[in-house]
Amino acid sequence: MKANFKVSGMDCASCAATIKKAVGKVAGVSGVDVSFASGKMAVDYDPRAASPTQIREAVKKAGYDTAV
Repeated sequence: MKANFKVSGMDCASCAATIKKAVGKVAGVSGVDVSFASGKMAVDYDPRAASPTQIREAVKKAGYDTAV
């Protein structure tokens, strides 16, 4: 399953890399693409192992905010 999120609080490409790493650690996530330029994130995940809530929590723990 694929989900798209708006991410706020990114100041640079390093921020995008931090988010990608954090979300990539969520069990069930198979792919993450974060665009600093557009402020968007696309996540491929297995809905039996991960949820949008878990993905948003990972972003929040990394220090950023998300919206669907």
